Amino acid sequence: MSKVHVKTGDTVVLLKGKYEDKYEKNGSRKTGKVLEVSPKEDKVIVEGINIITKHVKPTRMGQQGGIVKAEAPIYSCKVQLVCPKCGKATRVGHVVEDGKKLRVCKKCGKSFN
Repeated sequence: MSKVHVKTGDTVVLLKGKYEDKYEKNGSRKTGKVLEVSPKEDKVIVEGINIITKHVKPTRMGQQGGIVKAEAPIYSCKVQLVCPKCGKATRVGHVVEDGKKLRVCKKCGKSFN
């Protein structure tokens, strides 16, 4: 099992991938919130990125089937964390303060926690 540099709830920016809207209308890279992290597969599910269509069958009587859009997992190496303080995509550094290991922004040095 490997460690993943992002956690659930983090805001990330998409670096690579052939997804439909890789860029926003203003030319900046697509960002989203991490919904789920799977360290075993080294993948993350990001809100609004890598949307797929699933064909769903009705499971019960009276339930409606159809085509549903959902987010599919992508490799964690294709996303980069966005610093909430400076607003830039950055790498994650680690600092130990008061016996706790904190994640810090490599650009501005502020803590994510």
